[in-house]
Amino acid sequence: MFRNGLEPWHLLVVLAVLILLFGSKKLPEMARGLGKSMRILKAETKAMREDDAPAADATTANSTADQPRPAVAPVNVTKAEDTTKTNTTA
Repeated sequence: MFRNGLEPWHLLVVLAVLILLFGSKKLPEMARGLGKSMRILKAETKAMREDDAPAADATTANSTADQPRPAVAPVNVTKAEDTTKTNTTA
């Protein structure tokens, strides 16, 4: 069914439908808006990658994978039923 994918005549049909729906005056405005949105998205993704790059480099330089983790001291935990017994006697 989708062997050939999009062929040139498919794109012509889509273009004709778009012109009929929105008119020839609105299409350039829509294309400009889409272009601006894509530029903003590209700039923001680039900024996010630049922000993440120094953080990733710092974590690899100060890696604690070679150092053993300190042991955690055991903690005495009282169960809920133990606390209710002591509270009811008082």
